[in-house]
Amino acid sequence: MHAVATKTISVDLEAYELLRRARLRPSESFSQVIKRARWTDRPSTGAALLAAFDAAPPVSASVLSRLEQAQRDDEPPEDAWNASR
Repeated sequence: MHAVATKTISVDLEAYELLRRARLRPSESFSQVIKRARWTDRPSTGAALLAAFDAAPPVSASVLSRLEQAQRDDEPPEDAWNASR
């Protein structure tokens, strides 16, 4: 029998709950859950972003019109330091 090297990691409560719910049985370790995970190898490049935009459906004229109107109606706050007031 050989020793298994381990690393201690910290995860937030949301990640912990996701791991816990992903177990197939109560005795399955988090290491086993992580090893079962499928990680996407999507590149994070400008070209990938442009390809995603090209694949997205076109925006309707009415949506564009509402966005343009919202931009025209948007005014800076009177007090930039207290924008919530």
